[in-house]
Amino acid sequence: MSKDKKQHTANEPEREAEKPVEEAAETPAEETEQEAPAEETEQEAPAEETAKQPDALAELQKKLDEANDRLLRTAAEYDNFRRRSQKEKEAIYTDSKAEIIGKLLPVIDNFERAAAADADAENYKKGIEMTVKQLLDALTAMGVEAYGAAGDAFDPNIHNGVMHVDDETLGENVVTDVFIKGYKVGDKVIRHASVRVAN
Repeated sequence: MSKDKKQHTANEPEREAEKPVEEAAETPAEETEQEAPAEETEQEAPAEETAKQPDALAELQKKLDEANDRLLRTAAEYDNFRRRSQKEKEAIYTDSKAEIIGKLLPVIDNFERAAAADADAENYKKGIEMTVKQLLDALTAMGVEAYGAAGDAFDPNIHNGVMHVDDETLGENVVTDVFIKGYKVGDKVIRHASVRVAN
């Protein structure tokens, strides 16, 4: 074997050893090229999400503004209702007082006439009785009821027992005398009747 052939044969393994290194160097480059599109896709996805976020925020802000507007309108309506109710309540109270006074004014007129008139005792008494009847009629027209009479059963809810007497001829807790009549409207007591109670 000649010297040149030996050198050629000796160099061949070196070349063959170099080939895998080149192939190995080429393989990662190909893999890198294949992975590159995946990275681009990952970068595009967050960009889309970022683009959607302002729209979602704007929609939420719009809903918040609408809810805020509804709340302000409701508060304003309630405030108007409260003021209107207060005015109506005051008007009812004033109207009620005016109605009561209007019904009592004729009675006052009669008392003034009786005080100014020159009359004997009998006519004067008769005039007072008529005026008192007129007053009681006016109270009855307003739903006011007078109560309290001898013989009634004593009721602590409507009577005020100021005196007590033992009387075997009467039953237990019976009103014997009425010192001041009681008045009520429906079930509401305006003034309790002051009475004497037996047994």
